Amino acid sequence: MKTKVLTLDNKAAGDIELADEIFGLEPRKDILARMVNYQLAKRRAGTHHAQTRNEVAGTSAKMYRQKGTGRARQGNGKAPQFRGGGKAFGPVVRDHAHRLNKKVRKLAMRHALSSKQADGSLIVIDDAAVTSPKTKELRAKLAALGLENALIVGGAEVDQNLSLAARNIPLIDVLPTQGANVYDILRRQKLVLTKAAVEGLEARLK
Repeated sequence: MKTKVLTLDNKAAGDIELADEIFGLEPRKDILARMVNYQLAKRRAGTHHAQTRNEVAGTSAKMYRQKGTGRARQGNGKAPQFRGGGKAFGPVVRDHAHRLNKKVRKLAMRHALSSKQADGSLIVIDDAAVTSPKTKELRAKLAALGLENALIVGGAEVDQNLSLAARNIPLIDVLPTQGANVYDILRRQKLVLTKAAVEGLEARLK
């Protein structure tokens, strides 16, 4: 399929052919959901921890005699039912990551790109480079393109001036081709790809 190519100044810069097997699929929400869950689970720190009864500070002496008090039998005050006692079945340090086949991950990326193309939320520009790292100038260029909430994917390396200018603009992310991922694509309303990014993604996903 063909799509128009623009410049950062919102001027026509020809056309580009997009691969149908990458940008022309019928988006599947189930695959996208699996990939997003995979990414979010993988980035969780998993450092949550609650002290169990053998970890809390306190004596292990029996609280009171076994019989004759009219109260329930108790071993020591570190039991979970007491204030200051340990937590029963509390969170422990662990890794939340789970496996997802490489084929499914690549397929999810194809469906994420296809969903943006199907929604009319994909914009292709000839190059993502600016002459100076001025946030005000970049904001004006993005406004001309109608971009308020967007992910910009450059080539193998992101233009340094663009990266510096964009980092103070809320809801605008800039990534190199290798950094493009399903979660970041879906969390922004618009996806902006350079011609180099299109070539890189097609080579990566074929």
